Amino acid sequence: MYIPKYFRIDDEERIYDYIEENSFATVFSQHNGESCATHLPLTLDKQERALYGHFAYQNEQWKDIEKQKILVVFQGPHCYISPSWYETNKAVPTWNYVSIHVYGEIEIVENEQEIFKSLNDMVNKYEKPNSAYQLSEVDPTYIKGLSKGIVGFKLNITRIEGKAKLSQNHSVERQQLVIKELEKTQGEDNNKIAALMKKTL
Repeated sequence: MYIPKYFRIDDEERIYDYIEENSFATVFSQHNGESCATHLPLTLDKQERALYGHFAYQNEQWKDIEKQKILVVFQGPHCYISPSWYETNKAVPTWNYVSIHVYGEIEIVENEQEIFKSLNDMVNKYEKPNSAYQLSEVDPTYIKGLSKGIVGFKLNITRIEGKAKLSQNHSVERQQLVIKELEKTQGEDNNKIAALMKKTL
């Protein structure tokens, strides 16, 4: 990923936070000699420095994915920045965003207990703490039957790149103008970008 120095995220914990907050990712690999991508929710294990997820069994991307160099992209908040917000019309539109690229190798997980743990971790991540749904309380026979339709995997992370393009290449005064305009909007991503920009000032 092209990352000018003022947009680079060097703090790995901050990168992990973005991954966990924006965990619906795109997994890129080669399949039958062509580029292939699947959109998947993934869970992060910081201690193992690994990502866990699963493909649908019918999705053939998994069949030749091992021993490849895999790219996983996590897209954070993003929004359009209008030059009309600046103090001069000698400017052009741009886009502010956060993006994380994770590189690594995938190994297919066949152990049933490991697959269940991965699924349970994902359910616990997205279900509310007081949710009445617990995967551990579902009939094991039912879970085992459904599990035949998925292929669990673990991506061992070898490299991570983080980019937060938040107008850091502009003056503080201009950044403040952009924040002010973003906060006037109702867009969730606009407000998230505004909040992140405030942290860089």
